[in-house]
Amino acid sequence: MSSAPPVSLVGQVVDGRYRVQSHLADGGMASVYVAVDLRLERDVALKIMRPDLARDENFVSRFRREARSAARLSHPNVVGVFDQGSDNGHVFLAMELVTGKTLRDVVRDEGPLTPRAALDIIEPVLEALDAAHRAGIVHRDIKPENVILREDGVVKVADFGLARAVTTDTVTAHTDVLLGTAAYLSPEQVERGIADPRSDVYSAGLLLYEMLTGVKAFPGDSPIQVAYQHVHGTVPVPSARIASVPGELDALVALATARDPDDRPTDAGDLLAQARRSRDTLSTDELDHRPSTGDPGRSGNPTMPLGRTTTRAVPRAPVPDEPGAA
Repeated sequence: MSSAPPVSLVGQVVDGRYRVQSHLADGGMASVYVAVDLRLERDVALKIMRPDLARDENFVSRFRREARSAARLSHPNVVGVFDQGSDNGHVFLAMELVTGKTLRDVVRDEGPLTPRAALDIIEPVLEALDAAHRAGIVHRDIKPENVILREDGVVKVADFGLARAVTTDTVTAHTDVLLGTAAYLSPEQVERGIADPRSDVYSAGLLLYEMLTGVKAFPGDSPIQVAYQHVHGTVPVPSARIASVPGELDALVALATARDPDDRPTDAGDLLAQARRSRDTLSTDELDHRPSTGDPGRSGNPTMPLGRTTTRAVPRAPVPDEPGAA
């Protein structure tokens, strides 16, 4: 991400309601600000779409439709959407303000993670996706930048459904955006441009691989190179890079990232049940083992005690085993 937005909105009031306090971040599609909702007197994250996107009537129409769908999704592990609109050429989304680290930050600073920490993060991600899938919403853009670990340890997933508002043509001119997304696209998204809950399952499997190894499953210098590997390659097992990763987690990653969607769990709830069963088979030593300097990849000197897990999933009801599930 760039260090500063092209035009700062700090100090301005958007839509007569949101007073922009500070600039938070820039992404390929939008700049994000901290703002105060003057009506409800609360802080929000205000996402302002890129000016060229705001001028695209088709994008704006899709954006509004998907934002309305996302706003109906209420779950403790989902970043809430409060409002959407446009003002003076600015198309915006007002969201829950979540203070913490993205999963990209965590993997960069702490990876590879212990199996316990990786499971403690992926399970609430899957809970959020399960709620979306039950509501008929497919995320389509699960990646570390869209997973936030709040300061109190709660895991939040952002940008539900909004990837559907963006076409390939929209981002083709922005290679960094496409590259970031391409690393987590399922084969069917690359080949046919379609996505269903199994596509989110594939992306979640890639997140788990990356947490366990500290690296992306398919590195590459261009989106085409990365996308080709998704379509024609096989995601390696984590233990091929970090020898201490338990076989149960190798199998979980392989299941989630099967090239054929029919060979994956049917949705996030199904993968969540599988993840919990895998956790139950591991000993305390296996769950808390942090890769040593003898393992490939980074050994890590943690700046936060993820090995003993600072993440805290919101309490949930147990997921029943599917009939005939392994």
